[in-house]
Amino acid sequence: QVQLVESGGGLVQAVGSLRLSCAGSGRTFSSYYMGWFRQATGKEREFVAVIDWTGDYPKYADFVNGRFTISRDNAKYTVALQMNNLKPEDTAVYYCVAVQIYDPYGSSWYKEGMFDYWGQGTQVTVSS
Repeated sequence: QVQLVESGGGLVQAVGSLRLSCAGSGRTFSSYYMGWFRQATGKEREFVAVIDWTGDYPKYADFVNGRFTISRDNAKYTVALQMNNLKPEDTAVYYCVAVQIYDPYGSSWYKEGMFDYWGQGTQVTVSS
């Protein structure tokens, strides 16, 4: 069982930056794929990024386009999402997610149902 708590959300102007952090619990944290989803008001939840247990193989949604970087620190049980060059359309609640068994090359890699554990979410608002 993994419990996830996000932090770091807030209000930022367009082209600004924010760093989201997710603190995980459980001694098996390092064996989990960790990732981020987001949900804007009135829209479906969407995949943002995922990283494998080694931290060497990140995967991003196309809309990230080099602006975000996902990273993890297994010693501290944390995963981070550094977001640069933010746009108003990045406004959403961002959720930290985790799963032990995951295929980043399968047909369902982007689906929220692939992830077993979710944080409560943190609001990111980007003003124009």
